[in-house]
Amino acid sequence: MPTHLTTPDGTRIAYRDHRPTGYGDHRPTGPATPASVPAPPPILLLHGLAGHQGEWDDLTHRLLADGHRVVTYDARAHGDSTRRPATTTRASHVQDALALIDHLSLTPATLIGQSLGGHTALLLAAAHPARVASLVLVEAGPGGPNPDLPTRIASWLDSWPTPFETLDAAREFLGHEAWARGLERRADGWHPRFDHDRIVACVAELATTSYWSHWSRIPHPTLLVRGDKGTLGDDETTEMLTRRPRTRHTLIPDAGHDVHLDQPARLHEAVTAFLRTRKDLDLNQN
Repeated sequence: MPTHLTTPDGTRIAYRDHRPTGYGDHRPTGPATPASVPAPPPILLLHGLAGHQGEWDDLTHRLLADGHRVVTYDARAHGDSTRRPATTTRASHVQDALALIDHLSLTPATLIGQSLGGHTALLLAAAHPARVASLVLVEAGPGGPNPDLPTRIASWLDSWPTPFETLDAAREFLGHEAWARGLERRADGWHPRFDHDRIVACVAELATTSYWSHWSRIPHPTLLVRGDKGTLGDDETTEMLTRRPRTRHTLIPDAGHDVHLDQPARLHEAVTAFLRTRKDLDLNQN
């Protein structure tokens, strides 16, 4: 069962704090384990719009095996968090992630966010750089302004034939078992664990606002991950790399927008290679 953190505006955020075996134990020093070797950075995983923290289960298990502490959570208006919070602004989403980082003493954390969760991670890194060690964006970028986005999201949600009679029917329609696990069972079938209007409201600011200035001022090492069948466009990707040319970019084959569900092993490989590079740089600087 998830634990809940109540934010200053009264929103309850459901989260899970996953720790590998022996996490926090004293590590002996010596030639093979010098005191200067940093522990693996804690990782905060941020899911996308209409999703839930369980989407990260596969990657979480892999990162735990690597020795990372991993925190997952349901964004406000999603899953087991407050379904109808007072606000769903981009700033409120950033404050929720920041509250978890501070409450759980994750600073500096590696942020891995997919889609809207990646956008939240991007904004957090820009506004609170001291809380962040590095950034991994999965099918996510600055985006905006995109006037058609709320209408497209509403139409997508309207297309869901809810309630689903069975979980198998949900899996077939939604495309992934993890998406089906995000549903809740009621007397008449399986329903989403969110309210339609609150989900659409989560993207309202993306219709009118540009976030390129936030992207340009991020100081952290960054990995941009795209699926070769994903929705993050070539033009936006090119602009991102032009503005921050030191950003690493990885294209995952046979993956759509949900790279973390389509190709979890390949995503893990990309993330671990990126984090290994950061660790090597940190060791060389000590």
